[in-house]
Amino acid sequence: MAPINKSEWIWKDGSFIKWDDAQLHLLSTAIQFGTSLFEGIRCYDSPSGPQVFRLGDHLRRLVDSCRTYGLALPHDLGTLTKACVDAVKKNGLASCYLRPVVLLGYGGAGLEADGSPVETYVPCWSWGTYLGAGALEQGVHACVSSWQRAHPNTYPLMAKAAGQYLNSQLMKWEAKRNGFQEAIGLSPSGLVSEGTGMNIFVVWRGKCYTPALDGTLLPGITADSVITLANDIGIAIEPRQIPREMLYGADEIFFTGTAAEVTPVATVDRRVIGAGAAGPITRAIQQRYLDYAQGKLPDTHGWRTSAA
Repeated sequence: MAPINKSEWIWKDGSFIKWDDAQLHLLSTAIQFGTSLFEGIRCYDSPSGPQVFRLGDHLRRLVDSCRTYGLALPHDLGTLTKACVDAVKKNGLASCYLRPVVLLGYGGAGLEADGSPVETYVPCWSWGTYLGAGALEQGVHACVSSWQRAHPNTYPLMAKAAGQYLNSQLMKWEAKRNGFQEAIGLSPSGLVSEGTGMNIFVVWRGKCYTPALDGTLLPGITADSVITLANDIGIAIEPRQIPREMLYGADEIFFTGTAAEVTPVATVDRRVIGAGAAGPITRAIQQRYLDYAQGKLPDTHGWRTSAA
């Protein structure tokens, strides 16, 4: 994967600092113990200028994540919203990826983190197709990971916390070493959960399903968008338990996520899915999602925030 395309400015607690000045001490709590809550948000170029997609929903989840972990977020939603919009404007970007981060900085050396300050950052940068050139058109090759997702009540998986993504890294690294582009995690009960940083949808005998919320996966904002937009064009998506075997017999499979958008899955464990490319339901949903996010359709759900 290509390195980050550096921008010039990062918002930090009410003012802008240079990109390379956003540094943390080695012994900050975020580095020692992964105490960092974050979001990934896309801004799309549109006929009306830059539009941040579902900004309010992402920031509300960030607030909820901080509450879950007991971090006293020093900024309200209005301040965070303005910070994200201003970061896009300040960097002069038409389309980009934003990653608001709330973390515990340098202070305490113990797990209780006494004396570690809460710091808030909003970087943004240009980021193309997450899973590589051609992924949205041709699909990706995935495997079922040997690493399972966490059991409910081990980590609060409705929160988006950096430390929890060590599990996703293990899955991703294993997949790449074995010649795949992406991994699919199973829950402790052996049912399909999610990808390394995305939700999964399975088309089975003409009907579309996604794993039900069970405490092992993140309720994706892109997944929610896809369910709503699919319903707008007459495609119903049902949450349900999905056994591993349904992956191999599926008509279509696709991933959803802010970075991944709507990415078809061509193979799973080297078994060809459907025709080995995006199927008709995946294509219809992908087109609807991108058209909406890019401002080609009216904002009937109130999901776009101007950064022009």
